[in-house]
Amino acid sequence: MSEILFLGTAGARYVVAKQLRASAGTVIHINNSYLLLDPGPGTLVHLAKRKIPIEKIETIVVSHQHLDHSADLNIMVDAITEGGFKKRGTLFLTESALKEGILLSYLHSYLKKIELLKPYTFYESLPFKFKTTCLLKHTAENYGLLFYFPEGKIVGFITDTAFFDGLAEEFAEANILVIYTVRYKPLENVLHLSISDVKKILEKIRPEEVILTHFGMTMLKVNPFKVAQKLSKDLGLKIRACYDGMEIKI
Repeated sequence: MSEILFLGTAGARYVVAKQLRASAGTVIHINNSYLLLDPGPGTLVHLAKRKIPIEKIETIVVSHQHLDHSADLNIMVDAITEGGFKKRGTLFLTESALKEGILLSYLHSYLKKIELLKPYTFYESLPFKFKTTCLLKHTAENYGLLFYFPEGKIVGFITDTAFFDGLAEEFAEANILVIYTVRYKPLENVLHLSISDVKKILEKIRPEEVILTHFGMTMLKVNPFKVAQKLSKDLGLKIRACYDGMEIKI
């Protein structure tokens, strides 16, 4: 059975800086292989605490270069490759992230492969299969992601973005939808989703399950669990607020 482990659920500078929620990444486990999504600060530590074998993380996906999504990338590449003595692993990242140098130059040759994320593109790093959505509306090049699981389920990740017309439809095929919900209420010129945006999305598509994560301070103050519970009741959908260490079976 495949599973997803949310090592951390922090989604804004203050929450990350104070570690009010862990800012570690998300692990996808299929068969005996692991994919690491968005290795933010503390990812290596949380993987060690959970005794996840670093050498079995053959795939890393970085949605964009902001530190809460990429700060532990270099140490992860070094750890996975045992300091470069074992050439292994595939890294997926945007062209913008690569140009900004989020991966130190000496680590490039440690990896088997580096692939650039582009819009509407299908990728395979077996046993993992996923595709990107359109370019999202954020302050860095960033795409939504749809992962295809051997159980026949599709899990979508709406990563950091402002709401825009057509966003929901990009994830219409997702059975499980993970939404990065930084804010409780929208704030002008802040390119992150809020609860009112989540409602707009879920009025257009109705996944089997919705998971809210990547919380900023305004979400923590109002209690994400209560917010998710009310949303679930109002919309008639299974909606949960994520917590650090939460696992879901696919």
